[in-house]
Amino acid sequence: MPDERLSVHSVTFYGAPLSELVQHWRALGVRRLSLIDSQLSEPELPTVVAGEGYSVETVYHLFSSRDALLRVIDAAHALGARAVYMLTGGRGDLTWEQAADRFGEAVMPCVQVAEHAGVALAIENASALYADIHIAHTLRDTITLAEATGLGVCIDLFHCWAEADLTALVQRALPRTQMIQLSDYVLGDRALPARAVPGDGAIPIVPFLSAVLGAGYPHGFDLELIGPRIEKEGRFEAARRACDVVSTMLEELDG
Repeated sequence: MPDERLSVHSVTFYGAPLSELVQHWRALGVRRLSLIDSQLSEPELPTVVAGEGYSVETVYHLFSSRDALLRVIDAAHALGARAVYMLTGGRGDLTWEQAADRFGEAVMPCVQVAEHAGVALAIENASALYADIHIAHTLRDTITLAEATGLGVCIDLFHCWAEADLTALVQRALPRTQMIQLSDYVLGDRALPARAVPGDGAIPIVPFLSAVLGAGYPHGFDLELIGPRIEKEGRFEAARRACDVVSTMLEELDG
């Protein structure tokens, strides 16, 4: 059985119907789920979650409007999800500062609604390759935007591991961090999105885990596994190996 703190993001099995996902979750032995907002409309999902005793850790949402986010918050609350994390939407011709102000104004009313519903809201850091749908492309910018809007943070280590002053940035982010996503990167890989199973690449995952656990990070670790390397190995096979590898890392750190 994998470490109880682990989830495997549903994007790993993108396109799979709920029935197939349930088979994967059972075979992997995970108890925590990380979902995509479109899955919240699955009529059988609440029955699956309750029947299997899963906890829904996060729901991914691409922010497009206040009303759309409010609907996701409502559905996440009904399912018992702990957090909704977002990409912000793109900036178009706006400067970063203008786009940040626009996003903040749009999302601010949702923060109070989410707080009342007991659902945390967060934004993640993502590569500038996603500039059409996001504005926070470094962990530093993600923290700045989160602090300005009262949101939490989802740290995707894949997109920030090589940043300067990462230790200080993570310490600044941790008080508002709702999820940490893990994968690896093999140096020189240009086959986007170029993610690898933890332990296969250059990202110093164990020191990172040691630091965040030592600082009292209370939530889970989500395995987001996509790209040619994952497809070549097989989605389920890669997910199972990732669960085994990261579980061993955590066990040795807990030691």
